[in-house]
Amino acid sequence: MAAIVSCHYSSSLSTTSKLINPQLSTNFVRFSNSQKNTSFHRFVTRCSSQIPRHHKQLSETRPNTCVGTAAIAHFLYRTSNLGWRVRDRLFPLKECAISIALAVGLITGAPTLGWSSYANAATQALPDLSVLISGPPIKDPGALLRYALPVDNKAIREVQKPLEDITDSLKIAGVKALDSVERNVRQASRAFKQGKSLIVSGLAESKKDHGIELLGKFEAGMDELQQIVEDRKRDAVASKQKELLNYVGGVEEDMVDGFPYEVPEEYQNMPLLKGRATVDMKVKVKDNPSLDECVFRIVLDGYNAPVTAGNFVDLVERHFYDGMEIQRADGFVVQTGDPEGPAEGFIDPSTGKTRTIPLEIMAMGEKAPFYGATLEELGLYKAQTKLPFNAFGTMAMARDEFDDNSASSQVFWLLKESELTPSNANILDGRYSVFGYVTENEDFLADVKVGDVIESIQVVSGLDNLVNPSYKIAG
Repeated sequence: MAAIVSCHYSSSLSTTSKLINPQLSTNFVRFSNSQKNTSFHRFVTRCSSQIPRHHKQLSETRPNTCVGTAAIAHFLYRTSNLGWRVRDRLFPLKECAISIALAVGLITGAPTLGWSSYANAATQALPDLSVLISGPPIKDPGALLRYALPVDNKAIREVQKPLEDITDSLKIAGVKALDSVERNVRQASRAFKQGKSLIVSGLAESKKDHGIELLGKFEAGMDELQQIVEDRKRDAVASKQKELLNYVGGVEEDMVDGFPYEVPEEYQNMPLLKGRATVDMKVKVKDNPSLDECVFRIVLDGYNAPVTAGNFVDLVERHFYDGMEIQRADGFVVQTGDPEGPAEGFIDPSTGKTRTIPLEIMAMGEKAPFYGATLEELGLYKAQTKLPFNAFGTMAMARDEFDDNSASSQVFWLLKESELTPSNANILDGRYSVFGYVTENEDFLADVKVGDVIESIQVVSGLDNLVNPSYKIAG
């Protein structure tokens, strides 16, 4: 694969009608009142070294909100080609996160499919500040997926944590990082030896043989990692760490015994992913001599979003997305899924109507997802989502602003830098159905542009977890 060349994005208005509203886009987009059947004022903060010249127009529209928040946003941030960067020399990270969350919360409501959002500052609910500064976010997609599994085995988590901490240890310059890595390895090795029997006892009976096999590979890999550290081969640490964490994730999946809850009756006949699946999305990149095509590996999480993930896998098996162009790529999200013609979603050939799915949000501490309402609408302002918008390449469904149950086929991948939106404390969590993460080549998403073509999306594992597959019945 050719080397990556960073792209310099410029935001443009797509002709696609169903798009989520960019919360912190890289441009100050002019107001639009041509949205279908409804007129909205739209404001998107822009980062630059100057205060924008649009203040007069803004003050006429929203004199008490837009100008002040625009100034805050401009003062705190500036754009980069991959998202937003904190100006560390001006403000500490926590202060920046709080300020930008307040600024955005004042001027926007929930993101929309139509790029439009207008919310009264007096009625807009803001997240509690104690949540905003609750700690450093988990932004690795693999870690997010591991912690999202319905598993409560302390022994395996005590092995997992120090292995994940290796990532931070490697941020230390030079070979000194290996001293910290060595401590991580010793801690993980000790936790494994002390907790191995508890880990084995936590395996589901039907998956025990496979889990024990993975544990054997993990134990051998730990010895190899220890040797890598002793040989001071810093460059070999990250790949071995990833391999070991994949084994850990596999063991944790083998601890899940069946599907942990019942989907509500009204959705039980829809395509459901009762478990996880992995897909490869091959994208043909145009007008980029350094990147011809790229395969994005995506893990879909049906444990926490069975209806949403099931709908997507069903569409993949119908080849719905094959040959479809990327319809939005603005530095905030990459989005596709709006078919040609007046329909804004998938038309089920068996009914002749657009197939829609409900908003589906799994919150921490809950045994089953909430359906048909945002966490905010449910009054759960401090609830944390099991699948947060916290990783570069978070995958979710687009929907209409005022209809929670309007998602159909349009999907998007978030490109936003997670430092500005601490885990489970941003304005997307609890409002959109997240159902997976890009786990390989996610950085290449920033190089995808409008007009690039999805050559194919193929399920590479987990198709047997799909129940009620409508693609086998019609179309």
